[in-house]
Amino acid sequence: MAIPVRKCDAALGAEIVVDLSRAIDDRTFTELEGIFHDNIVVFFRDQHLTNEQHIAFSRRLGELEIHIVKKYLLPEDPEILLVSNIKNDAGEHIGLADAGFTWHSDTSYRKNPSRCSLLYAKEVPHRDGKPLGDTVFANCIAAYEALPDAMKRRLAGTKAIHRYSMRRRVDNSPRPKLTAAQLAETPDIAHPIVRSHPYTGRKALYVTAGECIGIVLRDGEQMPEDEALDMIAELDAHCVRPEFCYRHSWRIGDLVMWDNASAMHLAICDYTLPERRLMHRTTVIGPEPI
Repeated sequence: MAIPVRKCDAALGAEIVVDLSRAIDDRTFTELEGIFHDNIVVFFRDQHLTNEQHIAFSRRLGELEIHIVKKYLLPEDPEILLVSNIKNDAGEHIGLADAGFTWHSDTSYRKNPSRCSLLYAKEVPHRDGKPLGDTVFANCIAAYEALPDAMKRRLAGTKAIHRYSMRRRVDNSPRPKLTAAQLAETPDIAHPIVRSHPYTGRKALYVTAGECIGIVLRDGEQMPEDEALDMIAELDAHCVRPEFCYRHSWRIGDLVMWDNASAMHLAICDYTLPERRLMHRTTVIGPEPI
């Protein structure tokens, strides 16, 4: 029996009707992966997952990353990163409060960036009965395919330089300052601006203004900084055109999974305490982009 799928009326996105707390056999899991690759962003409503179930399902997609900001990992389950604006009794955030406030692809600053991320909604902010804190996703395959042929030729063989410390912070209040060891763990890395998907082979743009600080040309020389930043901004703006985007409105119990090789995303911060947001995120490590 085919898995029920409800495609979104957008350039990407689909709801999969499956209870992830139940055992999923290999055949069904393979079908789920195919739906995921076809739709780039998939979501499962009304889930009731333990941390162990969340981790176990994520791990079937690959090795899980332990996030560099260790302060916001669950001590008993460090594969889970807390994403939250909630504060403890000392007035400190219990999780990353500014996660995703610029367009980005998760862990693009790694040699082996994320294959996919799985975000599970534990608390969703509301105001006047309306959910807040939507996430917008952009289809970077469709964005690449829409480029003029001349631009595709110009981008072939070029790389963008990704830098973790470029991430903008919430309310200009930084996350815990990166230590020397953390900076050493996240050196600048150059990835192809046009990358091939590791499972489908389809080409996608892989560059964002929020994290990329330069361009390496085919001959290994760096493009002049002002020219590079202008091109990065142009490609970033192209990727997030409305016709390439899907906006997800969260509900408690949603598990949303997105493909970081072919999409980037943006968190909408239209809420403030006492409107609480609490998410659990796992991140699957992917191959080095080519």
